[in-house]
Amino acid sequence: MRRNFQQSISVLVTLCFIQWGFSQSLVKLFNEVNPAVVTIKTTQKKLNNNHQMSYQGGLGSGVVISADGEILTASHVVDQAEQISVKFHNGQEIPAKVLRSAPVADLALIKLGYVPDYLKVAKLGDSDKTKIGEQVFIIGAPFGLEHSLSAGYISARKAEKTRTSGFTVNEFFQTDAAINTGNSGGPMFNLKGEVIGISSYIISKSGGFQGLGFAATVNLAKELVINGNRRWTGIKGYLLDSKTAYLLNVPTGSGILVESVVDLSPGDFAGLQGGFEKVIMEGVEVILGGDIILGINGETITEETFERLARNTGEVSEKKSFTLQVLRGGAIEELTLNFQ
Repeated sequence: MRRNFQQSISVLVTLCFIQWGFSQSLVKLFNEVNPAVVTIKTTQKKLNNNHQMSYQGGLGSGVVISADGEILTASHVVDQAEQISVKFHNGQEIPAKVLRSAPVADLALIKLGYVPDYLKVAKLGDSDKTKIGEQVFIIGAPFGLEHSLSAGYISARKAEKTRTSGFTVNEFFQTDAAINTGNSGGPMFNLKGEVIGISSYIISKSGGFQGLGFAATVNLAKELVINGNRRWTGIKGYLLDSKTAYLLNVPTGSGILVESVVDLSPGDFAGLQGGFEKVIMEGVEVILGGDIILGINGETITEETFERLARNTGEVSEKKSFTLQVLRGGAIEELTLNFQ
């Protein structure tokens, strides 16, 4: 009995030393990487119940990934923003704009209006080498509490194809490190201080964190918005399936319903119009009354071709102009979507 007790004490002491060592290394790592983490403030339009547009503020997080002032964040934080302001650890705020966005994976790349001399750049890791059970930590601004740290483990790796043609495989880390409102877009680090994920969403019955948080892997970010070129359009759209297309009397039986368009975005310059009437379609709130994009460059948008068309318009190429076939007021029109 005494020997078992001594063994138990030995194991407990060992675990305490391991935890103490982890805490000490985390203090050092936090101080090293924290200056590269930013808070992102946004202003965006919102349709109220009186069918009028108002403006509301948004909050998220991000991480600096290049000396040119590029910042990786979540698409839902900035994709529909009319104004973006990036706040650094020293309190300074700098305006930014969206460069690339991949809403299907909730990833976006923004760029500062100018680069400050104190800019700290985070190192990107290789998320393919991350194992389930590894310790990680997340820095962000939950509920506006800037540069807050939470720590935990990689609980699982989730990979799934998009609900369209499967060209994009979304990959997320599941973690028990706390993620809350304001954490979105914030970096997930490994114990080398490398960014391996971008905080995206949680699963919760209460609305608060309950141990199920998800972060898009950094390798997916490299593919789509860092090395890839998922161009930002400023368009918030809803992909119509055959049933919803029939209900809206869409002649092609499919399309993209334009719910809103950011001012001065490529979609706005193309002349696309958003909606003005909120409805619930298949359990999802959708804004009706806007244009419906039927095709791109003469190719009809369907559930099968949507992701491929998104890739084609987002690939790095010399092609900077696309012709959209648009249903508006019962008539089909052609609009030109240009990129710089």
